[in-house]
Amino acid sequence: MTRTIAFREIVLKVHSRCDLACDHCYVYEHADQSWRARPKVISPRVISQTASRLAEHARDHAIPSVTVILHGGEPLLAGPDRLRLVCEEFTRALSGTAELDLRIHTNGLQLSRRYLDLFAEYGVRVGVSLDGDRAANDRHRRFADGRSSHPLVLAALELLRSAPYRHLYQGLLCTVDVANDPVAVLEALVALEPPRVDFLLPHATWETPPERPDGAPDAYARWLLRVFDRWERLERPVPVRLFESLESTLRGGPSLTESLGLAPTDLVVVETDGTLEQVDSLKSAFDGAAATGFDVFRHAFDEVAAHPGVRARQLGLAGVSGTCRRCPVVRSCGGGLYTHRYREDNGFDNPSVYCSDLRELVDGVEGRTAARQTAPELADPAELARSQEELTRILLARLHGDLAGDPSWARAWELLAGVEGAGEAGADALDAVLGHPFTRTWVLEALDAVREGRPDGPAASRRLAALTAAAVLRGGLELPAEVAYRDGEVYLPTLGLLRLGEPGTRGRALLHATGEGYAVVRAGRTEHRFGPAAGDARWLPVRTWSPGPGEPAVALEDLDPYRNCFARPPRLRLGAGEAEEWRGRLDAARALLLRTVPGFARAAVAGLGTLTPLAGGPRAGGWGEAGRHGPGALGVPYAAGVRETALALLTGRRRARLRELTEVADLYALDGAWQHPSPWRTRPVPVSRLLADVHERVAVEAYRRATGTQEPGGADRIHRALDRLAEAAELTVSGKRLVEELRWELKAVDA
Repeated sequence: MTRTIAFREIVLKVHSRCDLACDHCYVYEHADQSWRARPKVISPRVISQTASRLAEHARDHAIPSVTVILHGGEPLLAGPDRLRLVCEEFTRALSGTAELDLRIHTNGLQLSRRYLDLFAEYGVRVGVSLDGDRAANDRHRRFADGRSSHPLVLAALELLRSAPYRHLYQGLLCTVDVANDPVAVLEALVALEPPRVDFLLPHATWETPPERPDGAPDAYARWLLRVFDRWERLERPVPVRLFESLESTLRGGPSLTESLGLAPTDLVVVETDGTLEQVDSLKSAFDGAAATGFDVFRHAFDEVAAHPGVRARQLGLAGVSGTCRRCPVVRSCGGGLYTHRYREDNGFDNPSVYCSDLRELVDGVEGRTAARQTAPELADPAELARSQEELTRILLARLHGDLAGDPSWARAWELLAGVEGAGEAGADALDAVLGHPFTRTWVLEALDAVREGRPDGPAASRRLAALTAAAVLRGGLELPAEVAYRDGEVYLPTLGLLRLGEPGTRGRALLHATGEGYAVVRAGRTEHRFGPAAGDARWLPVRTWSPGPGEPAVALEDLDPYRNCFARPPRLRLGAGEAEEWRGRLDAARALLLRTVPGFARAAVAGLGTLTPLAGGPRAGGWGEAGRHGPGALGVPYAAGVRETALALLTGRRRARLRELTEVADLYALDGAWQHPSPWRTRPVPVSRLLADVHERVAVEAYRRATGTQEPGGADRIHRALDRLAEAAELTVSGKRLVEELRWELKAVDA
């Protein structure tokens, strides 16, 4: 069964005539002339029935808020009394059901205090149509006798911008005409201090193409890019929805306007007689294009939602033409406005009549903004580390929100706050334990348990208390750190495993930092000391490995109970001899990488927090494994030889780095919407898989060439995959930047 969409926005035609004679108006000047047979003004009966239908729809779909846009013709011609009735009826009908956002789109000619006082009473926001300075506006927006409307619109805007009404000012809508001076148009609009400007392409189809005075297929793009450049030089004095929508989709975010992007449309139009229609712009295509055959008296909104024409605009990527689906900018342009795709012989299964303009506009905005829109984590490892730590803190705060009612959790959280407030030493110590890769693993597992209805507050509290105690000890803080232990032991993240009782026992103990290390205090006295210099058999410290001079030590993590986050199980605690033997293999593997691929070798340990020995022999190639969650966690088969260990370090960190990037930066959107041929796989793969394969194999190719073990045609396959990625519509500006980096890496390998 197909799910019915919910309409969150309705356009209510309150008057079907206009006091201007704009020659580019889709209502009066284009193919559909149905306005001639409709009442001039909406009736009280239609108003009341529409409000009831909308409230019913909002209740059925649990919609939190709905937008009602009063439209025309010119809606102010309905008069203040009829508009008051609209406000009253919709406010009453939706009270207690959904929040009501009332708006009106007007040419401004009738706007006066009596209207604005009414709008202030009901919070109706006002958008005004204006095409720029007087010369631009008079090109189309004139009275029937040819008189200019510009002075009256400016007077209305001056009133709207005055102190009592400024909060009602929603913005300006400007229809593009390439015969106008784009800079003069922008500056005239900016001078009116709108909260937002919308630039709209004039409605056109393949049957009635847009005016192109110079015959160029990209005239509208060039006009809009001149506006963009001036907007940038003015330091973006007002929001421009068209440009902000493009920037949002280029970063992987949603479209912000109906005319661009792949987001489904959730809008329905109610005419003055109660007829329910599709989006108004369809009137430009052909007579009856917007019709549904439904009305508010006989039909619910759900029936309109099931209409094939409405459904066609809910399909996202599947709803655009085959040509558009193959285009790398389709996520941003979305195939253009649905109306602009119309051709008589095949309907709407076409690219937009503005296709060339949209491609150049998207590319032009991307080229101008890519450098500053690229995620900083891509180029700066320190920024990536900061973002990862911030993500862990956000997730921990979310877990706190779920478990704050648990008394043991509340006690541990209070001590955590005390550590953070204990000056620089406390902050540094807390950063260290929160940066421990398996802290993230623990938090995510606990959040999963809460979501699945099996929260284990005591277990989560024990880990939080142990984590806080580790921070207290690391920082040498004079704070009491109470920990709970089970089965006779407690793991202190980043420090080690402390045995506090016999196997099978549980209890609590107080830990303190001392001058010589750490101490366990029970019954008011020091029970025993442990730590770096204590030599206590009850204390198993976390061992470390030093990759090289000046590089941070890496924890050889074979103690943390949350280290089981790899595809294969971890080894149990290594014996002293095994640990030394493993360090030796790691040293030799590191030396091999430095001799053969020094650039990749440095990257292989950058950001590496923990190395976990894994059980079993190496897989083909001996590749390492990134932890499922923990940033900086790497698993390496303990039994791997030096060459396999070197390859494990190299590829494992490449995998981990890409995973860490995707956790904090949008490299692609709509993953899985397209399937791409892969040189290494028999079936097409989503962009995430292809990018991961290429990201890893560039390093592998470098290593194999340097060691004389390369595969024939390996570089050619990588080049083909990079070419495919370069044309992938899913990639954001950050994803494209990463592909460029991979090309440079491969060029260095080829050289």
